[in-house]
Amino acid sequence: MAEEWEKVLWRRQDRPDNYAPPSFLSSLRRNANFRPYTYWPLVLLSCAITQHLATIFIFVSVFVRLKENYLDPHVLVCISVGCFFTGYLSWELLDRTGASHEHRHANRVKAVKSSILIFLALMSLSPVLRTLTAATSSDSIWALSATLFGVNALLADYSAMSFGGQMHERLTSVLSMNAAISASVVLASRLANDLAVFALILFSVQAFALFPRLRHRLGLCPSALRLAFTVVLSSISVLVTISLSRTATWIYSAVQLGVTFFAPAILVWAQKFKNEIRGPWDVAVPKVN
Repeated sequence: MAEEWEKVLWRRQDRPDNYAPPSFLSSLRRNANFRPYTYWPLVLLSCAITQHLATIFIFVSVFVRLKENYLDPHVLVCISVGCFFTGYLSWELLDRTGASHEHRHANRVKAVKSSILIFLALMSLSPVLRTLTAATSSDSIWALSATLFGVNALLADYSAMSFGGQMHERLTSVLSMNAAISASVVLASRLANDLAVFALILFSVQAFALFPRLRHRLGLCPSALRLAFTVVLSSISVLVTISLSRTATWIYSAVQLGVTFFAPAILVWAQKFKNEIRGPWDVAVPKVN
């Protein structure tokens, strides 16, 4: 009587190693853990990317206006201060639901100290930053800043904050922020005076260091609020860009529409090609009690 075949390689059996019984594929499973995406939830998730791209284009538009003397640096400083207090009040309102009074007080003191240090550091470093790339050609600066902003967009953390109020910094998000600040510094070195440099770097700190934290918090807000905020921010970015270059505005609008509406549609369409095969031959996962 022939010995019953077992699906093991460590035991010598009377059948060749490549033997497969007729029931070998009976337990085959396709896409066992697959959860299909739907279109509108993906559009909602893409709002974080849309907001980040809008922030980059707003910053670039502000830089062009400063460089061409279309924008007074004093006005930009006032706008930055107003945006800071608006964002801080928004954070306080959103933070009341998930944090204790002691936690909010500690964060408030820490935010005030950090703001004062950043303000003083930027004031003292503005003359140095203005002449940082004096020996570098403008073409190299434009290429370097575009590359850094691309790295910033690719490595940014677009996830939402957890319901417990804890936000864990990822290495990629830190690299993304550093890339954006570096791009801001090299662009600021092309401005004419120290006040313009100070105003641009102050605006960049709020756009690329503080605003992403607020965006994480907004990820817990109702969908209607996130959509409304995305529409407002995208509209502002288009308005500040269209007066500088219609061609750039059309390209930017196409990118925004592609990221927000067409990319989720492509992902939903591509799901039908997913074919993950699982079976009893997969590597066993040990369970430790």
